[in-house]
Amino acid sequence: MRIGELAEATGATPRALRNYEREGLIASVREANGYRVYDAGAAVRVRNIRHLLAAGLTLADVRCFTPCLDGDMTTAPPSAEGLRIARERLAVIDERIAAQTEARDRLARALEAVPAASA
Repeated sequence: MRIGELAEATGATPRALRNYEREGLIASVREANGYRVYDAGAAVRVRNIRHLLAAGLTLADVRCFTPCLDGDMTTAPPSAEGLRIARERLAVIDERIAAQTEARDRLARALEAVPAASA
């Protein structure tokens, strides 16, 4: 299938697919006219990549899962390395949430201190 068909089948943009290919997560062959052509299994792989990205992992994190990307990742038992990466990513997300919550609370307190006539 061509890049547009793969994009439509997976919900990814052609730009994202080219990025996944640059990162070595998916592969294509080139037709004589230069168009990228992906095999049917690429759709499963892209859906799994998108699943991992939606869970908060980065493309660098996803590389660890390369051997698992062609199967059903949602039902496969997790690997020790996968769990380690997921826990590290969760810690980073928790830190970001805490920082954003702190900033939000500071802003809310500052707005509460503004006299009602100024608001």
